[in-house]
Amino acid sequence: MVQASAPGKCILFGEHAVVFGQPAVAVAIDQRMTVSLEKNSEWRIDGMKFISKRHPHVEALKQRLWASGPPLSVKIKGDIPPASGLGSSAALSVAAAGALRCARGRQLIGQDWAEGFSARNPNNVYQGPWENSAGDSILIGNKSVDVDECAILAHAVEAHAQGGRASPLDSSTCSHGGCIVLSDKVERGLDWLYTRKLNGVAWEVHSVDLPSNIDDVWLVIGNTEVHAPTADQVSKVATLLKENPDKMKEIETIGIVARRGIDALVSGDMDGVGIAMTENHLLLRNLGVSSPELENLISAAAPSSLGVKLTGAGGGGCMIALTRNPKETSEAIELAGGKTLISRLASKGLAVEDTNLQIWNPFDN
Repeated sequence: MVQASAPGKCILFGEHAVVFGQPAVAVAIDQRMTVSLEKNSEWRIDGMKFISKRHPHVEALKQRLWASGPPLSVKIKGDIPPASGLGSSAALSVAAAGALRCARGRQLIGQDWAEGFSARNPNNVYQGPWENSAGDSILIGNKSVDVDECAILAHAVEAHAQGGRASPLDSSTCSHGGCIVLSDKVERGLDWLYTRKLNGVAWEVHSVDLPSNIDDVWLVIGNTEVHAPTADQVSKVATLLKENPDKMKEIETIGIVARRGIDALVSGDMDGVGIAMTENHLLLRNLGVSSPELENLISAAAPSSLGVKLTGAGGGGCMIALTRNPKETSEAIELAGGKTLISRLASKGLAVEDTNLQIWNPFDN
């Protein structure tokens, strides 16, 4: 068996404004998705017959990483609520990519990876097929897995599932873990990781090393359980800006607030982070992407929190509270009718947790 897991994510700053070139900041959360693989006589997923249309992310990864491989039994479990803006599909894609890569192994030609990813071209997404060449090195198991490749593949299959439109924020955060910043330019003072490109759009992806003195601060996530499709909310903002060009000032101000929040994160000023979160929410509310359900949970959480805001596209889904009193904040949200999760900031990324290499030689006939 091979098993891998990846975290969900929540956005601290920058929703909607990132579409217009402003920075967005996301952190990995404690809640995770786990994918387990075992050889099987036929393709199964969670004990049921595998139907590709029902599982587009797994199907896209299967085509890229396992097109000529034997049938597998795929088991998926996790504690990230689906369709909640917490990155459940990206976490699934990252975990599945890690598990499949671990199971498949990797061929090396010289110092370059011949399959799936090349350090000289980090934007290359492998399209297949694979062949083993005599004399080339083969890496099996954990050594063959790379978080950058899993982020690339997850971004590719997210775009596949979303009709060609997906930013790399979710896939990079769920793969690398920690704190990730997305921008349309290389941001000074941050650790630039790579450029991602899709359909003529380019993003600069950075990581932020958070200080160690933030152990007393938690995120409490409140779920309204109201489903609001991201595409609808994005379209709503685009229409608003077209009809009211002055609203672009709100977008630009979100960018200013996001950069202020990044500075506070880097310095460990959690009170400053909370203030920036609340300011960001007020601007998002002015763009019309909040909802009565979100406002209800945010009002309940505010008295015990450093900062509160919606997270994700809005219209429903989740809000987040930065707090030093997670129990009190969680209880307040639940009394207001929300479902809660509690997480640390910047949890670990992709983990390949269990391998039995005896049965996973990828070039066994």
